[in-house]
Amino acid sequence: MKFLLLLLIASVIALPFLFKRTASEDSWKLGDPELIIITPQNEAIRQEFRHGFSAWHQKKYGQPVRIDWRALGGTTEIMRYLAAEYVRSAKHYFKASSKPWPANGPEIVLAPKQPTTAEDLYLWNRFRDCDNPQSISCNMDIFFGGGPYDHSKAQSQGLTVPAWGTNAPPSGLFVDVENRILIPEGLHGEVWRGRAFYGTALSAFGICYNRTRLRDLGILDPPQTWEDLSDPLYCGQLALADPTKSGSIAKAFEMIIQSQCMKTMIEAGISAEQIEHYEKVIAEAKGKPENGASLLPATYQATLEEGWRKGISLIRLLSANGRYYSDSASKIPIDISMGVAAAGITIDFMGRFQAEMSTPAGKEPVVCYVNPKAGSSVNADPISLLRGAPHRKLAVRFIEFVLSAEGQKLWNYKPGTPGGPKRFALRRLPIRRDFYPSTDPVIQQAFEQHKPFLSDHLWLPENDAYHLAQSFHYIPRWTSMHFGIQRDLIRAMCMDSGEELRSAWRSILAHGGPEANPKAMALLEAMPDTPYPLTWKSAITDYASVPRAEILRTWTAFFRTQYRLAEAEAIGSRQPPSRIRLRRPE
Repeated sequence: MKFLLLLLIASVIALPFLFKRTASEDSWKLGDPELIIITPQNEAIRQEFRHGFSAWHQKKYGQPVRIDWRALGGTTEIMRYLAAEYVRSAKHYFKASSKPWPANGPEIVLAPKQPTTAEDLYLWNRFRDCDNPQSISCNMDIFFGGGPYDHSKAQSQGLTVPAWGTNAPPSGLFVDVENRILIPEGLHGEVWRGRAFYGTALSAFGICYNRTRLRDLGILDPPQTWEDLSDPLYCGQLALADPTKSGSIAKAFEMIIQSQCMKTMIEAGISAEQIEHYEKVIAEAKGKPENGASLLPATYQATLEEGWRKGISLIRLLSANGRYYSDSASKIPIDISMGVAAAGITIDFMGRFQAEMSTPAGKEPVVCYVNPKAGSSVNADPISLLRGAPHRKLAVRFIEFVLSAEGQKLWNYKPGTPGGPKRFALRRLPIRRDFYPSTDPVIQQAFEQHKPFLSDHLWLPENDAYHLAQSFHYIPRWTSMHFGIQRDLIRAMCMDSGEELRSAWRSILAHGGPEANPKAMALLEAMPDTPYPLTWKSAITDYASVPRAEILRTWTAFFRTQYRLAEAEAIGSRQPPSRIRLRRPE
């Protein structure tokens, strides 16, 4: 007994050392290079890129590298932290230089556009001209992961800088020696790289579901579209994540709204060619809705605004079917694999990864992932160099590694294959064109060399990112300007008033369903009328000057009231209870 007790104590003492990375693991020792990266990437990605970059750097430069990962949460938390750190650093820098720091200094230096007054412009320019870790810095080197929205915002706020300064990037990263494009600037409306951010992997957004749980619920046909998830049979069964915490989930919700805008256009008889022409007219008028839109048929803008509202309503119905809203996007597919929820919205690689991890050897998968039909664009997962990076040269090398063929192998090679990950199949879509089939013989030859080692069949249409991108044309004007306020709308409409929403929805279903309760549904689907009536246009004009806290408070109160009224109306309708099912789209 005493021996067992001593053995138990020894095991507890030894436990931290078993999981701690040792110097022998990758030959790193004190004094060797160290890199500091802030990221929302999961542990598997962090571990594989630490191993891969250190080995690559040792082979190319003679030294291994240690990476100090700073994982604070989702991109929203990261952006808030970075902004606060740069404001703190800038304030200290200007005061130490005996320069005035006004009360609105944070707003001035982080403004995405040049200020109009000379005093503010001086402060704004001095902040952006400084890229010295001894002056202005967040004491980190790289921002790795998240979506283009947050990386573009970081670029416009001056938090990040071009990795190669005014020089051209090395040949072989974005184009080869014969000017073949290896990493496009974007595709079908999505921006994959900008002046100071560079896409590293590609993602679509879709539906993860548990086949066993669907059968238990009597759902014979797995979901294929976003609309399918509004079926009342999913009531209390959807796993959802907070878009104000996760940039990827916010993008997924934007995809739902975009798809409804396009669907409404098609139903109105507006062709893809007409949409392209009309949007070109608006773009030539500086993209301002009140300018270019006035040159077009009034029905075009009205149809867009109707589609936007339908997208919001669809998100509300999905939320009404929700089991919960999680702070963590990665929790969704895990819970679905455990049967906690039947289905949910997720980023593609999380769904595919969980499907692989939860499938017993030699058996059919329990968890499946599907890209919804005409439901998602292909989005980039960028990397950016932070202003005042303390290890700039090393940081640029990491960026070059991630964008190179060697770094791209980690995203989709099978574990243990030459150049692939050591332990985890990351199941992500590489961004480089030469990882996919092509009619260009040089690109095709490179793809054939990768093909035997890939975890996913990237040559199949459902996995070929470049093929997937062609099935959905993202139109930024429709929803990109609304990205931030859509996050807050979903929070107030579906989360802060979620209990009232789900209760009202259950009462409507228990009393005949939506068709039998038109008044209750009208109350449920009402849009805020205070402090301004919420429309596609007012969301980006009138609401721009309203403090976020006031918006959330006012909207939450509005939605709670509406849902209580909807529930009372449904109960008062006295329709006989019945199990109803929404009609699936043809």
